Amino acid sequence: MNSPGDYATQNFHTLHDATECNLGQHEINFAYAPALECADGHVIYKEAAKEIAQAQDHAITYMAKFNEREGNSCHIHLSLRDAANRPVFAAGPGHAPEFDHFLAGLAAHAAELSVLFAPNINSYKRYAVGSFAPTGLVWGHDNRTCAFRVLGHGRSLRVENRLPGGDVNPYLALAGMIAAGLDGMERRLPPQQAFTGNAYHGDLPRVPRTLADALALWRHSAFAREAFGEQVVAHYARMAEVEVETFAAAVTDWERTRCFERM
Repeated sequence: MNSPGDYATQNFHTLHDATECNLGQHEINFAYAPALECADGHVIYKEAAKEIAQAQDHAITYMAKFNEREGNSCHIHLSLRDAANRPVFAAGPGHAPEFDHFLAGLAAHAAELSVLFAPNINSYKRYAVGSFAPTGLVWGHDNRTCAFRVLGHGRSLRVENRLPGGDVNPYLALAGMIAAGLDGMERRLPPQQAFTGNAYHGDLPRVPRTLADALALWRHSAFAREAFGEQVVAHYARMAEVEVETFAAAVTDWERTRCFERM
């Protein structure tokens, strides 16, 4: 993510919202900025919005899946610039080879990095067919059914990661995207063909179905250890493990409603 000018001007003067699909749901768009600054703006906005809502006797949730309708997403658009601030992804009317390798890295490592994109039990309930949240780990041109949507052209050519939900830690999600994409570029991973059609159907590499599944992939990921180090892997593995253990011990409203009179 890159910014052509002052960060505060870019992110707060051009911020806008529009009603989305679910009840009381709004879409918030931030103008592009360097990755760290964009993550800072994300966190500041969310925390400030919660405080303002609370002062008005209201509440805001960033749960990935609040009810059975559409969930809360955090779609991340990312492009790269070189040391001279020139776009890396574009080449003439199409993709530079570097972009193809970057996309291959994202697709190759997305499953094992799911803990960074979907850190909670609730996160995985968002991944449902026809839900605006992807299930297939493929990319496509302006294809919202894919995990990775390529859009724009020339200097604006970029990839949108549709995996993160509203509950994501933006610093971790961006770190995961950058690490995976750069690994694809450095190892020149073979380009993946753009997916056409409906990525909810077909035999495709899939998002882990639960946090427990994602935890297993993260814990045994040689790539995660190489990219982030043993201590980081252990820390976030334990974080996910605590969530899984706590949820397993909880008795939910669903269980009470379904079972109280029947059993």
